[in-house]
Amino acid sequence: MNSTGNEKADLQPAALRKVALGTPSGLLAFGFGSGLSPFAPGTMGTVVAIPFAVAMKLMPLVGFWVVLLLMFFAGIEICTRVSRKLGVHDHGGIVWDEIVGYCLAIAFVPLQWQWFLAAFVIFRFFDIYKPWPIRQLDRKVSGGLGIMIDDVVAGIFTIVVLAVIQKFW
Repeated sequence: MNSTGNEKADLQPAALRKVALGTPSGLLAFGFGSGLSPFAPGTMGTVVAIPFAVAMKLMPLVGFWVVLLLMFFAGIEICTRVSRKLGVHDHGGIVWDEIVGYCLAIAFVPLQWQWFLAAFVIFRFFDIYKPWPIRQLDRKVSGGLGIMIDDVVAGIFTIVVLAVIQKFW
């Protein structure tokens, strides 16, 4: 199994679709198929996160955090299983981590499209460019936790940036 992040397995498209859509863990890991996008699968996975984020924001605060923690811990197992099936540590099509990271990113903003859009753009920036320590976590932490943790930190960075914007807005 390769150990660097966001790799693509040398799978035929049909074999990749079978893993991505053929099991509940594959369906979740690939963001209900969004991770199969030939263009920016991480961004497509983040788009899929938006309805989850809206639904979670409509919950009582404790419900939001319980669901987010369940998504994170389930994501460790889901991403571990799917990455093993693919034979790649962090296949670019695995986007459950983006879904969880974005849901975290919107935790402290109002349920308004402008804040959700700002969170989307800022989160994608941190997830794509991976400034320190995100890049190091992406490279050094293995397994499902390694797949999940860099996006959680990108979500935390997004929270900080949005808090600064809220303070001065």
